[in-house]
Amino acid sequence: MTGNKNSEQCLEELERYCLHNGLRLTDPRKSTLQVIAGSEKPVGAYDIIEEIGKTTEKPKPTTVYRAIDFLQEHGFIHKIESLNAFVTCHAGHTHEGSQFMVCDDCGTVNEIHLCHLPQALKDQIQGTGFDFNHWNAEIHGTCISCQR
Repeated sequence: MTGNKNSEQCLEELERYCLHNGLRLTDPRKSTLQVIAGSEKPVGAYDIIEEIGKTTEKPKPTTVYRAIDFLQEHGFIHKIESLNAFVTCHAGHTHEGSQFMVCDDCGTVNEIHLCHLPQALKDQIQGTGFDFNHWNAEIHGTCISCQR
């Protein structure tokens, strides 16, 4: 899946999720998700602030970072660590871990899911005493569009 999910679809999912789980759906959470979902490429926190500021009062960075934390914690967005930017989740929050193909030429990110990878990681970690709480794998290269 290239880019992000439809912004309206993401907001509907967020509304249903919050209602079902008794969570507060704040304007900053909605607007942060809207910006991320509306972008074809990963979006950084300060880009989110600038984009929100085009239509309403520019939020403080702490407000956006709290919204990002909430959206990450509940599986609506993923952080692309190497870009320090965010994309929407394409797997309906039902996966364990995340893997991304990142095009170094155009910046496009595709989310993929290798279901056997989490167990492989667990097998390697077992016995070390390390207790991991999340993982993220990024594969960098050139997408098919940039190869043409």
